[in-house]
Amino acid sequence: MAAAAAGVLGSQIAAGLVIAPADTSVPAPFELIVGGHPTPTAGSERAGRRALELAASCPADAHLLVLISGGASAMMAVPADGVTLEDKRQTTDRLLRAGADIHALNTVRKHLSAIKGGRLAAATPAPCTTLAISDVVGDDLSVIASGPTVPDETSFADALDVLARFGGVEAFPAAVIARLEAGARGATAETPKPGDARLERSSASVIGGRREAMAGAAAAAEARGYHVIRIDDPVIGDARSSAVSHLRVAMALAASAPRPACIVSSGETTVHVTGRGRGGRNQEFALALVGALASVGTPAVFASAGTDGVDGPTDAAGAVADSTTVARARAAGLAHASDYLDDNNAYAYFAALGDLIHTGPTGTNVGDLQVMLIA
Repeated sequence: MAAAAAGVLGSQIAAGLVIAPADTSVPAPFELIVGGHPTPTAGSERAGRRALELAASCPADAHLLVLISGGASAMMAVPADGVTLEDKRQTTDRLLRAGADIHALNTVRKHLSAIKGGRLAAATPAPCTTLAISDVVGDDLSVIASGPTVPDETSFADALDVLARFGGVEAFPAAVIARLEAGARGATAETPKPGDARLERSSASVIGGRREAMAGAAAAAEARGYHVIRIDDPVIGDARSSAVSHLRVAMALAASAPRPACIVSSGETTVHVTGRGRGGRNQEFALALVGALASVGTPAVFASAGTDGVDGPTDAAGAVADSTTVARARAAGLAHASDYLDDNNAYAYFAALGDLIHTGPTGTNVGDLQVMLIA
């Protein structure tokens, strides 16, 4: 995104900052700061503070251009007064492990931050334009990257409700609870809301998302001779339960379709972590399907992957399961798939079979993509 901006705007760019999850080359005059994902790091805080500095230093007769992709909530972090980066990290980790979706997670993040929830745009005297690539189902600009340049309609009370639903308030750091409770009492200023004068100079739009990823997958499948069926409804909810219902829908849609068939879908599921294994929502989604795929009665393969190339705290983007997975696992001496599922250990299961998807970081994030092929 920075390279595209540099190609279009050239010498009109006075200064710029790229915040990325890994070291990468950036065009002049951008500087690079590496942030953390999916939980914030010290680099994330440095990046967030530098972003606020650039916004504040932007002259009123200049223009602030903010380019956002999924993952920015973690990579650009400035803890609010009274909250430490470690408090935010623990809170994020606990919410993720409890299965909080991105809307719930970012409601909390916005109220523990000095940059999210419209505060970045509020910090600049200049007009601000935001172009976002969405990893959020529904493309809500106030949720993408926790909405650093758009008004926020959620409240401190909403954030407290999220903690209560995902582990209980007492499970989170004391400083986090204190800030949210103070905000709910009106003792701490809320995030900028619709109508806030500081955001009148700010505009934002979504320029890409999961549908573009689906279109790319569909075009690739058609070029290879597949009859493509798109499921436009987003794949959401708990990964293991959503997987089974999704497969039923896919098989029903493909029942009368010409062969070979390709079913393409997208979205973002969650995982409630209770085991000690490794994996991510895409790997768990695939693992939940291995038994059903073994009994579909026709050769079939199913892949689920994160479009950013990262699935949970692993080096894999996702995994592939097919109608032979159960038999191959049995021949390899692996325990039953349900045992790995119970331990949230999909990574080990698919690693043993060579069925992990490794792409490396792709440079963008539009959620998760699922592709099923039926012979």
